[in-house]
Amino acid sequence: MGNQSRTVTGMCPVAKTLSLQYAHAQPTEAETAVWNQVSAVLEEAHGILAELQSYNGAGQEIREAIQNPGDLALQEKAWNAVCPLVAKLKRFYEFSLRLENALRSLLEALTSPPYAPMQHLEREQALAKQFAEILHFTLSFDELKMTNPAIQNDFSYYRRTISRNRLNNQQLEAENEVNNEMANRMSLFYAEATPMLKTLSNATTKFVSENKTLPIEDTTDCLSTMACVCRVMLETPEYRCRFTNTDTMLFCMRVMVGVIILYDHVHPVGAFAKTSKIDMKGCIKVLKEQPSNSVEGLLNALRYTTRHLNDDSTSKQIRALLQ
Repeated sequence: MGNQSRTVTGMCPVAKTLSLQYAHAQPTEAETAVWNQVSAVLEEAHGILAELQSYNGAGQEIREAIQNPGDLALQEKAWNAVCPLVAKLKRFYEFSLRLENALRSLLEALTSPPYAPMQHLEREQALAKQFAEILHFTLSFDELKMTNPAIQNDFSYYRRTISRNRLNNQQLEAENEVNNEMANRMSLFYAEATPMLKTLSNATTKFVSENKTLPIEDTTDCLSTMACVCRVMLETPEYRCRFTNTDTMLFCMRVMVGVIILYDHVHPVGAFAKTSKIDMKGCIKVLKEQPSNSVEGLLNALRYTTRHLNDDSTSKQIRALLQ
C-alpha cells in the first residue's frame, strides 16, 4: 500500500486547494469555446432530469390492452399513451449522444499537451467543474432510470406492437418518429442498468484508444485527482461544514463515484488494484458514513458497473467493504 498512499497524499494538498476554488470557477478566454458548448448541454440536462423524474409510464393502459386483446378501443388507448412516452425516451437517448460529445471536448481540453493533468485542473477550473456536473447528471439520471421499470415495459410494448402491425402490413405513424434502426439503438441503451454511465465509460475508453500519442496517465491522473478532490471535501470536517445542504454532499459523492468508474474502465489494472492512484478504501468509507438510502445506488454502481472489482488484484478488504 506504500506506493498508493504516497501517490494519493502527494495529490491531496493540491486537492484541498482545488476543492475551495471549484465552486466559483469562471471560464478564462481560452476555455470559453468548450465551456459554451458544454454549457448548452448542461442547461438541457436539467429539463431531461425533470422529465425523467415525472415519468410515470403507461402501465395501466398496457395491462388493460393485453388482458383484452379483442378490444380495439383499449388497444388504441394503450398505443396513444405509449407513443408520447417513447418520443420522450428517444429524446433522452439522443441527449446521451450530445453528452458524449461534450465529455469528449472536456477530455481533450483537460488532457492536451504541454500541461500535466494537475496543471490543467488548476488552470481550467471552470471546465473541471463542468466535467463534475456531467458526472452528477449521469449518476442522477441512472439512479432514476434504475428505479423506474416502466421505461423498459413501455418500450417493449411499443416494439411488440410495431412488430405485430408490420406482420399485418400496417404502417403506424409513430414509426416515422422511431424507425427500426433507432429502436434497436434505444433498446441497447435502455437494456443497460446504468445507460448514461455506460455511454460515458465507452466514450472515455474510445477517447484513450483513439489518442495513441497521449499517455494514458494523462487521462487517468485527471480522473484520480478529481476523485481525490471529492474525497477530501467529503471527509474533511472544515470543508464539509461549508456544505449548505445535502444536495452538495450528494453532488460530491456522485462525482467521486463517476470518476472512479471511468478510471476503472480506462486504466489497464483499474481503480481497485494496490497500484491505483485512487484511495478506494477512503472513498468507500466516506460513502458508507452517509445514510444508506442516499448512497445505496452509488455503492451499487461501484459493485456492478466497474470492470476490475472482481479481479485477483483487488484486496479482500475492499471487496468486503462493498459486500
